[in-house]
Amino acid sequence: MWWYINGGMNARRFISSSARGFRWWDHVRIAEKDPIVRVKEAFRADPFPHKINLGVGTYRDDEGKPFVLQSVREAEAKIKGCKFEELSSSAVSSKFVLESVKLAYGNDSHIVREDLFAGVPALSGTGACRLFAEFQRNFYPDSQIYLPNPTWSNHHNIWRQAGIPVKMFHYYHADTKGLDFSALMDDVKNAPDGSFFLLHPCAHNPTGVDPTEEQWREISCEFKAKHHFPFFDMSYQGLASGDLEKDAKALRIFFEDGHLIGCAQSFAKIMALFGHKVGCLSVLCTDKEQSAAMKSQLEKISLAMHSNLPMHGLLLVTMILHDPDMKAVWRKELKDMANRIQTMRSTLRESLENLDCSLKWEHITKQVGMFSLLGLSPDQVKQLEKDFHIYMTPDGRVSMAGVTKSNVKYVANAIHQVTRMDEEVLCDSNSRINNNSFQFGFS
Repeated sequence: MWWYINGGMNARRFISSSARGFRWWDHVRIAEKDPIVRVKEAFRADPFPHKINLGVGTYRDDEGKPFVLQSVREAEAKIKGCKFEELSSSAVSSKFVLESVKLAYGNDSHIVREDLFAGVPALSGTGACRLFAEFQRNFYPDSQIYLPNPTWSNHHNIWRQAGIPVKMFHYYHADTKGLDFSALMDDVKNAPDGSFFLLHPCAHNPTGVDPTEEQWREISCEFKAKHHFPFFDMSYQGLASGDLEKDAKALRIFFEDGHLIGCAQSFAKIMALFGHKVGCLSVLCTDKEQSAAMKSQLEKISLAMHSNLPMHGLLLVTMILHDPDMKAVWRKELKDMANRIQTMRSTLRESLENLDCSLKWEHITKQVGMFSLLGLSPDQVKQLEKDFHIYMTPDGRVSMAGVTKSNVKYVANAIHQVTRMDEEVLCDSNSRINNNSFQFGFS
């Protein structure tokens, strides 16, 4: 036995040494980290006990902690009391997709009644986007994708990994901290006919800036004229306004105008199921034959990517969406979550304005959803991290879910301090931070 083990170890050493001679991986370099990942790592490494993470992309309660919704607890209990092992994965997947499409387009939509859609479960919104990007590459290999500038950083990675060239279209106006609508429309008009566009239907990430209903109608009209394909990434339905139907309005405007829409849905944020990674990809079709063909192709891509998805999260979401009582509980919880975020927006703005700041902060309450682009510079963000242990992405995007009643005044004061450092005309040397005397206590 000793000889066998020793011989095996020697053989492995020989193979390893021999393989190193080929120098297979010398050309591989360390990948640039995603900004959100960088924030998470920096936050974890900070030993300061009262550090604040405003880069987190998941909902938190007013104590800054994750929690399980009551509707999810009820669904868990129901799953434990039933023999779901008797259900086939295909049956659960089909029911999940149907309920997801109903949530997006409405229970009474004719696409639901007539089965004019193709869909598959996915690994949250990221997986749904990645599946569609692969589908786009397979059937439109010479196409490109237009992403809003800015957009969620991972959108770039998703389409580039699929081999799809990425272009940007105007969206956010840095001076007004609002929508650059005229430039957006110009880009839509000037894009080649039949282009793919990614759109955020509500609670735009990272800006929190959404078009008005009338602006959505104009965008849809121009898309129709140019034969563009709208792909919606809908991760925050209900978290923008607290109303599921209102937050799906953009999607439904395009649907009413006759577009064949692609939609990525995520339940990670709106059901606080981040660890379960539950998502859905759906595409509208013209008839049942096209729907069957599309579904077969999406299932083929999905099978190659991850075979079968975990069932537990799919069951939880399906049960909540299908059961009227549980869905009613979830709707109320979702509205409460949205209301807390809106309250924190108002409180942060009020706290900043009470500090006699020379800057304007009304954009904080004009923006909606989980995220707000404050308008801070990368240097100011670094200063917040260094002097105040407050973490956010370099573009100044903050998660309003990370702002709480206990830390909001501290956050406001820290933002006030770093912004007025750059307003030297408006402040004297006595207004600068004294690191030795500054108190890190929360109100």
